[in-house]
Amino acid sequence: MFSSLGLFAYRYRWLVLLASGLFVALAITWGSGVFGFLTTGGLAPETAEVTRANDLLEGHFGHRPGDPDVVAVFDDESGRRTVDDPAFATPVQDVLDALPAARVMSVVSYWTPGLTADQRAELVSPDRHATYAVITLHGEDQEARMEAYGEIQDLIKAGDGIATYLGGGLTSVFELQREASANLATAQVISLPILLVLLILFYRGFVAATIPVALGMFAILGSLVMLRLLTTVTDVSIFALEIVMLIGLGLAVDYGLFVVSRFREELERGGGVEAAVIATTATAGRTVAISGLTVITGLSGLLLFPQPISHSFAWGGISAVMFNIVAGVVVLPAVLAILGHRVNAGRVPLPRFGRAGRGPDEGGWALLARVVSRRPAVSLLLGLLALLVAAAPLLELRPGLTNHRYLPADNQGQTVAHYTGVEFPQHGPAGMSLDLALQGPVGESDLQAYLAALAELPVAAAARVHLADTELTWIKVDYRGEADDPGPLQLVRDIRATPPPSGTTVLVGGHGGPAISLDNNAATLAALPGALGFIAAMTLILIALAFRSVLVPIKAVLCAFLSLAASLGIVVWGFQLGGLAGLLDFQVVGTTDLWTPGLIVTIAFGLVTDYEMFLVSRIREAYLATGDNRRAVATGLQQTGSIITRAAILMIVVLATMGLTAGSLFLITFGIGMTLSVVIDATIVRSVVVPAAMQLLGSTNWWAPRWLARLSDWLGLSEGADPEPADGSIAPATNGVSSPVTGE
Repeated sequence: MFSSLGLFAYRYRWLVLLASGLFVALAITWGSGVFGFLTTGGLAPETAEVTRANDLLEGHFGHRPGDPDVVAVFDDESGRRTVDDPAFATPVQDVLDALPAARVMSVVSYWTPGLTADQRAELVSPDRHATYAVITLHGEDQEARMEAYGEIQDLIKAGDGIATYLGGGLTSVFELQREASANLATAQVISLPILLVLLILFYRGFVAATIPVALGMFAILGSLVMLRLLTTVTDVSIFALEIVMLIGLGLAVDYGLFVVSRFREELERGGGVEAAVIATTATAGRTVAISGLTVITGLSGLLLFPQPISHSFAWGGISAVMFNIVAGVVVLPAVLAILGHRVNAGRVPLPRFGRAGRGPDEGGWALLARVVSRRPAVSLLLGLLALLVAAAPLLELRPGLTNHRYLPADNQGQTVAHYTGVEFPQHGPAGMSLDLALQGPVGESDLQAYLAALAELPVAAAARVHLADTELTWIKVDYRGEADDPGPLQLVRDIRATPPPSGTTVLVGGHGGPAISLDNNAATLAALPGALGFIAAMTLILIALAFRSVLVPIKAVLCAFLSLAASLGIVVWGFQLGGLAGLLDFQVVGTTDLWTPGLIVTIAFGLVTDYEMFLVSRIREAYLATGDNRRAVATGLQQTGSIITRAAILMIVVLATMGLTAGSLFLITFGIGMTLSVVIDATIVRSVVVPAAMQLLGSTNWWAPRWLARLSDWLGLSEGADPEPADGSIAPATNGVSSPVTGE
């Protein structure tokens, strides 16, 4: 099948190039319009109690004046003026009065007419040098109100020596998204030149070096078209662009490196451009396709998570991988067919780095292979021990919530959270509280008894009715502490365990509070086994068909999970426990949002399986040709060592740049976590664990039942027919059987 694709790409190369050019033009003119259709919600599971409570309360009572969309804190940090001083009050009131009515529904401040003395006291600090205003925005939903906030935030600045800070409400989500967009641009500006320089060093030529980068641009633009189409049938989060850029560029440089390197190798053999294109597509192209399908399998696991934003990440990543596959097996071969020997144009006189093509007994990678093969059991034990030690901090994982604390330390949201949590009275309109939806008619005596019971719960400061009618009662329960502190989390559990008045039901909600922390982590934990099981099962099937083996896919999945466990262990140590705080300069939160490691696992699973597939493909080729398992493992490790190392370096540049340039703790954790997964897999797993395991398994690596081999051949995934022994299993060839291999 892949040979036919190579022949098609060669014969119709100009037609393929023209179609690709027209598609790129469509992507630039139409696909880029996706930015106007992306959403900002989807952080909480739609079926969770907290989501149902919030939707019920807002749907029933509507968005009302006084609801805290934005909290503006004003502080005379000199300590000379108080809220009663006209020199303080006048500039603040002038700013608040000037806010556009088209965007602002209401403003409640210390100076709002009609407030009682108690209500005013809730809006001012005990020393009276600071106050805050609650701003309610127009908008049918949070997305519309966030748009309104983006238009007015620069208008809220008192001046005259009065510090102004904006936070609370929906501003944390707004700031997290803005950080993500800014980080996306910064990471691309930094990583692209580095990638280009490294590619020039690796290829020693300008033309070959620019091809993988162009491949990445094609995949990213194609993904924008796919996402634009998806927005017509479902909501797509703006965060999907992060994964598009990450996967699109990262895989493109990997796949481009494998395909172009293999094409140049085929040209050196003197078979002509057509033969080189066909051979490259049948070998490197085949591996790129199977590798891409493996990555898609991992990304598909995100669709099993309940958070809508997970689905956006999945569709964004799947789109990027799909276009990378198309580019790798159709577009790139056509481009190489047109370039021919000109792919080596623009030569740069640089020394070769880890030249492939050495014999199996030459080079550093061959030396490593000999060391591993002499003591495979010891090597495997040491490799597994290193992975388990790295994974050990997972035992200390403490679930938490991504909120204002994940913003940079100097972000205004952090400052406002400190004020409202510590400086101002607890029961004010911006104070921390849980929102309870009490459904059904309830008598006054029963309601007061229920409120008294809630107020007596540990951590609860007060329980009061916010809004009520005959059908629904909105109750607020005040508390102190962070959303994922043990006390507030237990308060949610205690409220849910407290019987409501007879004939009523209660739902516990609240935006950005302990209810969403509890429900979000519970939903992630519930979905994680199914997602991992799906990924493991689909990967087992795909690799079994690709390599006509039963043990190779089992080993691959086990190695992937061990590698990811080690990566996540370092993530917990580095970010939750603060081991990397000094190096990366972030504020230690002390918890881990379970959705973040879930995201890392599902996305990184395919990436960490990637390099093993490239290695095993070469080992299988050598084994089919010689029948010598020990020599095949050495040959495979030596022949792929340099190319996989280069590919890993390029991927690390993309991932690490995003993590190191990020401002929010979520993006730092995600970027560094993904980087760690690639580093660990490209070193310990690929260099020690996999070769040692394959040495110990010997020829049983390639055992497969007859039906599996026939199915693999029928699907066009087979690497070559093996002789069939009488027992019905498929045994390895022992003489000169040629087989496709990954490009290097």
